[in-house]
Amino acid sequence: MIELFNGLVKIDGIVFFLFIIAIVIALGYLLGRITIKGVCLGTAGVFIVALIVGAVFKDSIVSIKVFEAGDYDSAFKTMENLGLVFFVTSVGLIAGPNFFVNLKKYFKSYILLGLIIIILGGLTCAACYFIGSSSEPDHDYFIAMLVGIMSGALTSTPAFSASKATAVATFAADGGARQEVIENAVTAGHGIAYIFGVVGVVLFVQLVPKLLRANMDEERNKVAAIESNNKRDVRKDLIKIDNYGLFVFGISIIIGVFIGAIRIPLTSKGFSGTCFNLTTTGGALLTSLVLGHFGHIGRVSLEVNKKVLEVFRELGLMMFLIGAGIPGGVNFVANFKSVYFVYGIFMTLVPMIVGFIFAKYILKIPLFNNLGSITGGMTSTPALGTLINVTKSDDVASAYAATYPIALVAVVLVSQFLILVL
Repeated sequence: MIELFNGLVKIDGIVFFLFIIAIVIALGYLLGRITIKGVCLGTAGVFIVALIVGAVFKDSIVSIKVFEAGDYDSAFKTMENLGLVFFVTSVGLIAGPNFFVNLKKYFKSYILLGLIIIILGGLTCAACYFIGSSSEPDHDYFIAMLVGIMSGALTSTPAFSASKATAVATFAADGGARQEVIENAVTAGHGIAYIFGVVGVVLFVQLVPKLLRANMDEERNKVAAIESNNKRDVRKDLIKIDNYGLFVFGISIIIGVFIGAIRIPLTSKGFSGTCFNLTTTGGALLTSLVLGHFGHIGRVSLEVNKKVLEVFRELGLMMFLIGAGIPGGVNFVANFKSVYFVYGIFMTLVPMIVGFIFAKYILKIPLFNNLGSITGGMTSTPALGTLINVTKSDDVASAYAATYPIALVAVVLVSQFLILVL
């Protein structure tokens, strides 16, 4: 039970949970609608408001007991994961018909760009270590903080999890209080950098076309040219299981969960050591791309009305931002340190800007494909949602989907490498 205004208002935990979410939705979309010289936060406004609400209502939120055996954090984590799966499944089903054509055309470029972005993030992290190590009394804590910052700057949850596990094994193998210190360092670093990691990429994909004075119709036509070469025959006698495509959503997520859970050992210790997996997000994205590409299984239709997918896409993105933003606001104030925030800014900007320039002038990737691959290389789901709205083309998701798995693997490996080497 939550008490407000000195006990005048008493609200049950689950009702207060819904109350907080409603506040974030309403104010977040209002903030996202504010446009300055053609640039706005869009759905990312929800994330900013979620952070503020998390910080302001910190004590009340922490006391929420939504699940019988859990607390506020598990509730918001569930919302975050569910939203992310809704978003990527929608994106995959929309982009699927053109994904493999796009992938074939720029396959090598996407792989190379994904690797470059993550390597640049790692080099920037190492540079921050050499700049700041002399003023940090606890060497191990500082490294743990930096790899946490890098995972937040690149908005990578798998890198965050792998960094925490590797940091504990390297710096606090005996457990105890030291293990908690190291875990808290990685967690705090991730939370501090995650804010700019989200907002920075969202603003970047809006600003770049304006700074380059890009002809949006011309750039859109370059993507459409790929699409026009991949018109598939649509069978008229297919069976639709339901009118809203929920069956297709269910199948995509079921298969995606299994694919995402497949573990690939990255060390000689096998499954007892560090393993890589696509996660449910990557599994659902890959599955929905394949199902979206084929469009049917036998006589069963896998077609989903685009308007329905757009609703699920927006709903999923909103849920993800609320689920990530409110707990982030709760923890941000307690862990904030300005120099760490600056480190995070550099770890977001350097890979993103240099990666874009490399893709534009060396790889010669068209603007929309370039920006789509940047969002994938930065593993930034919110930025992809913004880019789709800016370009008015769902096909930019193909570039995101092609670069995302490469970046996902690379950022995990680079994070672990930094812990072992620095």
